[in-house]
Amino acid sequence: MRKSIYSMMALLSFLNSNAQSSPEKKLDSLHPKNLPEITVVGRGSRHDYQQMPEIVGTNIYAGKKNALIVLENVKGNIVTNTMRQVMAKVPGIHVWESDPSGIQIGIAARGLSPNRSWEFNTRQNGYDIAADPYGYPEAYYNPQLQAVQRIEIVRGQGSLQYGPQFGGLVNYILRNGSEIDKPFQFETQQTIGSNALFNSFNAIGGKTSKINYYAFFDHRAGDGYRQNSRYFTNAGYGTITYYINKRLSLTAEIMQQHTRSQQAGGLPDSLLYLDPKKSFRSRNWFDITWTTPALIMNMNINEHTRWNTKLFATIGDRNSVGFTPSILIADSINKTTNQYNNRVLNADKYRNFGFESRIITEYRAGKRKHNLSGGIRLYTGTTTRIADGKGTTGSEYDMTVIGEYPRDIKFVSHNAAAFVENIFRLSDKLLVIPGVRYEWLEGSASGRNGFDASGNEIRLQDVTRSRSFLLAGIGAEYHLTPGTEWYANYSQAYRPIQFANLQAPPTTDQVDPNLEDAKGYNIDLGYRGKLKDFLQFDISGFILQYNNRVGTITPTGATYRLITNVGNSSSKGFEGYAEFDFLRAFTKQKQSQLSVFASYSYTNAKYSGDHKDAQTKGKKVENAPVNILRTGVTGGFNHATLTLQVNYVGSTYSDANNTEKASANGQTGLIPSYTVADLSGTYKLSKSCNLKAGINNLFDKTYFTRRAGGYPGPGALPADGRNFFVSVGAKF
Repeated sequence: MRKSIYSMMALLSFLNSNAQSSPEKKLDSLHPKNLPEITVVGRGSRHDYQQMPEIVGTNIYAGKKNALIVLENVKGNIVTNTMRQVMAKVPGIHVWESDPSGIQIGIAARGLSPNRSWEFNTRQNGYDIAADPYGYPEAYYNPQLQAVQRIEIVRGQGSLQYGPQFGGLVNYILRNGSEIDKPFQFETQQTIGSNALFNSFNAIGGKTSKINYYAFFDHRAGDGYRQNSRYFTNAGYGTITYYINKRLSLTAEIMQQHTRSQQAGGLPDSLLYLDPKKSFRSRNWFDITWTTPALIMNMNINEHTRWNTKLFATIGDRNSVGFTPSILIADSINKTTNQYNNRVLNADKYRNFGFESRIITEYRAGKRKHNLSGGIRLYTGTTTRIADGKGTTGSEYDMTVIGEYPRDIKFVSHNAAAFVENIFRLSDKLLVIPGVRYEWLEGSASGRNGFDASGNEIRLQDVTRSRSFLLAGIGAEYHLTPGTEWYANYSQAYRPIQFANLQAPPTTDQVDPNLEDAKGYNIDLGYRGKLKDFLQFDISGFILQYNNRVGTITPTGATYRLITNVGNSSSKGFEGYAEFDFLRAFTKQKQSQLSVFASYSYTNAKYSGDHKDAQTKGKKVENAPVNILRTGVTGGFNHATLTLQVNYVGSTYSDANNTEKASANGQTGLIPSYTVADLSGTYKLSKSCNLKAGINNLFDKTYFTRRAGGYPGPGALPADGRNFFVSVGAKF
């Protein structure tokens, strides 16, 4: 079994390496016949928030807590990926707002950590884009939202179809030009704003009888809200689909993004509220190059059966250089050398390759039609990490190393999985959707973890973890009326052991040989739907059980730290969304709009269990606000709209010990609640020209959403104050 899996992994790596060099480039675009519901939702509706249809392509969404965000209709700033506005109508989404460039998106829900969205299974066009979804699931790369057609969000039960997550799925579907009905079209969107913001988005696309293509180049740069927070990002993307016949299409795509950002560092709380723009770090830089090639085949085998296969890769490089001790230690000129101190260098290389194949079919049993979906997955990933190198004394981005990197480690992960899920239509109103997923995982680490005082290498512990298990779940829908439905689901979830848990320094830390993956489950029960064209809503309750959380303790009487499973946590709460259009409800006016929305979540997330690490038992989970409320009003007439959004996030702790008082260095302590308002407007000059503008943080609120102990801190990281943007776009 294992030998055959490795052989398939090797073949997969070879195929993807050839795909990367292919001159053809393409984004995932299913033939319109496969996605009639999405085509209607994306192009025929003025709403930015929708429910997913029961089936999209080869994926089943019936019975699941889900949301569809249509970016073209979002009333807000998508130029800098302002996720509190984009996700405003998705209840419970907690957003870290510590990156003024919008390069790093950090979101979570239900008491999970927003750190680079690592509790979500983050995908682009249906395939992985994180550093390694098993060993290192941080999403260093996120697509520019101007290039995104829609965002699919699935809570909980998505674990059966997509794999490791407790938070669910976030899938960015890129624009592919499928709506273009002529051989060539040019599109441009030019934006300027506060803090020297400049963004230029330019795209071409077209369609013939056999070919559909689309490509864009996006450049964004600015000085940032704070001192020492300059950045730029350049991204290029190409996609081409060839329709071999009415049933079969082949797609090739590639995205490459290069970003570089200066890291202003954190602040102590006292200074943050005096001057949030202040920075005590001018020599810290972060640089990322990310390439995501893919080959995609879509086939309508017959009128009842569809087949989708993807070959994909993630080729990523993450580099950082900086002076990162506590913010209380000044980064100043060394009086002995008359120069700054040497900076520290860290570099990761990610080389990941994957294969996924899915099929869905409609069949008849008894008097009713049912749907069966299944798929397989193969994945291999290699992360090469060199760390703690001695850098230069300079101030600009420079990865020149002096001597040898002390740490030189290789992490490898392998995965094979299969799932099956079925929609049983027990009546015209009742659907039951059971499913199972089988996973085989292996993670290993090898290499050097430093040098001792005599200059001898410190080798990593010989740690390899291999395991397999089965996940199960079941969902249901009951259609109370043609436009409303009850839904419920239960689904097991898991989070594999991370690379960091295979990296224990033998002189100080040990890894528990019985260390287990974190496992648990999600439960949802809700009611959702639409009333004509003026009201839509989704209200639900949830339970998220997170068992075997991995952490570090010091055993009684020991002189070492032990990386082990430290306990369980439980999140229980409510998520609700409603949107009401007064003009459509009480008048026959269709060209005007006066709508209000509100999304609210209540989350009670606490540590539970009777593990020997009793210090956290009964305490609140860190980075888990109890209350998140977002509300807004939109007024529109003919071609103009104006939207005011208000975003409230309750206070939360930054550590599991629930430390109230902020530490002197700002790295621990309470994160206070905050309220921030945003104003945005759009005017369509014609069918092909638009004008957009907005003011973020309208009342110039000083607040922060996270504390950091390392990059991009350490310290409390201020969010942006008041800023504006103006954007002009056209299509020819």
